Amino acid sequence: MAEFAEDEEILEFAIVREVDANLFYLKLAARVKDPEMRKMFMQLADEELEHKAKLELELMKLGRVVGDKPGEPGEQGILNADETDLDVTYRDMLIMGMKKEETSFRLYVDLAGRVTDPGSKETLLSLAEEEVRHKLRFQMEYEKVLKEE
Repeated sequence: MAEFAEDEEILEFAIVREVDANLFYLKLAARVKDPEMRKMFMQLADEELEHKAKLELELMKLGRVVGDKPGEPGEQGILNADETDLDVTYRDMLIMGMKKEETSFRLYVDLAGRVTDPGSKETLLSLAEEEVRHKLRFQMEYEKVLKEE
């Protein structure tokens, strides 16, 4: 992981990750046939934008002006825009979601340990908790799918 000189750089990095996560869930929502799962992916996409807003608020508290530009997409590479014809099963989507949320959880715990601002630390740890809840949603659905097979 990159080294960060300031808390603001950590928050900006996390914001880009949330934009990536939002796009990831929108892509999954577009590919799933089950309306309930489409709804879940859309809710997760919305929640990632809420995470972005929380991070932007912390950035503003540190004196940084937050623009409309969402930043450059990160390097998750899970589902790129040019991969719309991939043969990905619903089960695969759930596994990708679990892995993404686990990675996000670990990232936020790591980033929380790097910031010096107490408010930013609290926000990052809160986001880590939310990512764990997302992972649990995927795990429950995955277990349901396994039982049905």
